[in-house]
Amino acid sequence: MRDTPLEWPAIDRGERSGGIGRLALLAALFVAAALGLALLPQEIAEPFVYVLLGLLALVGVFALFALAIGLVRIGAKAPRDELARGFIDTMAEGLIVTDREGRILYANRAYASLIGAEAQRDVRVVERVFSGDQAASEAIYRLSQAIRADRSALEEVRMAHPIAGTAGEGPRWYRIRVRPVKAGESDLVAWRVSDVTEEREQQETVFQDLQHAIDYLDHAPAGFLSAEPDGRIVYLNATLAEWLGIDLTFFKPGSLLLTDIVRGDGAALLKADRTATAEARTAILDLDLVKHNGQILPVRFLNKIPYRADGAPGATRTIVLNRSPGEDVSEALRAAEVRFSRFFNYTPFAIASIDRSGRIGQTNAAFARLFGPVKLEGPSRARLTDFVADAGKPALEAAIESAAGGISEIAPIDGLIAGSGERNVRFYVSAVEEAARDDEIAIVYALETTEQRALESQFAQSQKMQAVGQLAGGVAHDFNNVLTAIIGFSDLLLANHRPSDPSFQDIMNIKQNANRAAGLVRQLLAFSRRQTLRPQTLAIGDVLSDLSILLERLLGEKVKLSLVHGRDVWPIKADLNQFEQVVINLAVNARDAMPSGGQLTIRTKNVDAEAVAAYGYKGLPAADYVLIEVQDTGTGIPPEIQEKIFEPFFSTKEVGKGTGLGLSTVYGIVRQTGAHIFFDSAVGKGTTFRIFVPRHVEVETKVVEAVPEKAEIADLTGSANILLVEDEEAVRAFAARALASRGYKVHEAASGTEALEIMEETGGSIDLVVSDVVMPELDGPSLLRELRKTRPGLKIIFVSGYAEDAFAKNLPEGETFHFLPKPFSLKQLATAVKEALGE
Repeated sequence: MRDTPLEWPAIDRGERSGGIGRLALLAALFVAAALGLALLPQEIAEPFVYVLLGLLALVGVFALFALAIGLVRIGAKAPRDELARGFIDTMAEGLIVTDREGRILYANRAYASLIGAEAQRDVRVVERVFSGDQAASEAIYRLSQAIRADRSALEEVRMAHPIAGTAGEGPRWYRIRVRPVKAGESDLVAWRVSDVTEEREQQETVFQDLQHAIDYLDHAPAGFLSAEPDGRIVYLNATLAEWLGIDLTFFKPGSLLLTDIVRGDGAALLKADRTATAEARTAILDLDLVKHNGQILPVRFLNKIPYRADGAPGATRTIVLNRSPGEDVSEALRAAEVRFSRFFNYTPFAIASIDRSGRIGQTNAAFARLFGPVKLEGPSRARLTDFVADAGKPALEAAIESAAGGISEIAPIDGLIAGSGERNVRFYVSAVEEAARDDEIAIVYALETTEQRALESQFAQSQKMQAVGQLAGGVAHDFNNVLTAIIGFSDLLLANHRPSDPSFQDIMNIKQNANRAAGLVRQLLAFSRRQTLRPQTLAIGDVLSDLSILLERLLGEKVKLSLVHGRDVWPIKADLNQFEQVVINLAVNARDAMPSGGQLTIRTKNVDAEAVAAYGYKGLPAADYVLIEVQDTGTGIPPEIQEKIFEPFFSTKEVGKGTGLGLSTVYGIVRQTGAHIFFDSAVGKGTTFRIFVPRHVEVETKVVEAVPEKAEIADLTGSANILLVEDEEAVRAFAARALASRGYKVHEAASGTEALEIMEETGGSIDLVVSDVVMPELDGPSLLRELRKTRPGLKIIFVSGYAEDAFAKNLPEGETFHFLPKPFSLKQLATAVKEALGE
């Protein structure tokens, strides 16, 4: 093969040859003219000779000028072409240029050597060079498709033998690149072919070395793991996997967390300190691992966290040593260290040592969990006061100073964790003995008390509500006696006045206002949970649907009501009227919180025991509930008054608007039903009340025949002997006159003891006892037990301002009695007596 590579014609070479031809033609013309003039006579040819010489002189001057300015070059090649051709010819990678039809325009020496071409005629296009191998043919086809799409492409092919050698030389790898090239108006294709067999062999060697290294690491006598700063384990060796009972074939990097295999809070000690800026030291930690079967494996961690140049922590490098019995050489020392490490790291208290400057030394796992990563190295070590809010720093600093002075009895210090919002912590500071290390002056124990503080606050609020409830109940009981007298004596007056009497209307006004007051008393009793309830099984969806018409009238046109019923909502057991009162009160409050209009949404759904914890309400036991949500888009409840909204007579409304008993009534009814009520509110966004009513499960289904309503008794007179027991004189006087006016013979007693004396005096002629429940000396239930000893069949009516079930539990099981709640009217008293005697 010749020494120079194949070439394609350069464009400027054609232009130079054309110029030279024109110059040759011009010279020939001049020579012909000279020969012609030589044949003419001298006198005729002389002028023409002068003209010819002038033309030659003119052409010579023009040629010199063109040569000077570079317009004409003689025998020179373009330096740019020489440089490009020299660079391409010395390339180690084979290059061949073809047109789009596959005709070869140029090939460098490397390409000729690669394919074994010895002469120009031996040079073949790339398609023909690799056509003998099927896999290579497929790669060439893909490259050809790339050319048609006018884009570059790359393929690597493996040949069983070199393309320029014999079959015995072994397999070879070739990398083929193709690139479309635009040269003037011509579309060309540049193919580059290189032998990358050596590169592939180096990669294979590196891969095998890596496999050997992994094999060595997997079968090392110690465990090894690597975890990202967020705790995701990206590698663990076979030894550690075997200890933990993990099948490595199913392990994927990032599928396990440190918290999955490290017991308790120990994982917090292995996480990176994101505030560090230098290479951290190797930390030695004695912790417990949790095996796949739940068993505990004591180990020692040699943990190192590398930090990148930007200060960000990288994946840990952690060696794990098995410290199980029999695995450690120094067994006694190992056992003592393991016991101490377990005690130190798994105690619920956070523990840290403190030096004289207040900086933190050694810490345990609970400390890292409570306060996060702590910087323990370098001059900028963290101070204990850095983790406490400003309000608690002075007391903590004073306690540390006391410990430095050797004071042993230091009172606990309460504070808030800095930047945590409302997380409370209690510190116990203990002075270190003189024999201890010089740089440690105190050991601090910290215990989070957030939940305890929340429970204390909740208990205090519960105690407060209970005290207010007892007060409200007591006021309601006494007020009921007064209202009973007012209503009763009003009835006596009305019996003696005709409607045309001028005083009749005044007496009616007195009675009506007394009845209004009785309604307020019933709300107080609802709050104190001492009202009478008549629970029944309810389908909450049907109840709300029936109530929606009334709610829409109450809400008005500005507020839109939306009912969202859950699917297959469980039944509940509650007093229908009282439950409707709860929904109405919440709806009216929501309406008042949306003066400009808004949306009121009432939702129902089932909440099983597992889903209760997701709501995060303290004091809500895990059970199956039916949830009723009442959500508005109103003004919300300010945080400073949220603890007071269920208190009686507390109201944010203007004077004269509302009684302040709406939400207190809701609270009492809900709690007496056995349900729970909570709320979430944000100022300017609205409030959501959530009522969790226990799911009602029918134990035994019985078919109960419908009992027809009792017809109103027309004749309320009688002639029986009645014993009236009432410690309130006004109530007793009214009841005695009322019953006497109906023909009954009434015996009055101011106490239970006096009632027993009257029973002995009458010799058992008493037909009915009407008794108050709450009395001094001997209350109503105790009186009944005494009367049953001599008169087991005696009929009795209990009268009380409290609910019936408030005292029924104090009676013998199976005891029958009648109940008349206070306040009552003359007609209600006469009707109750008539019905009791009739039975």
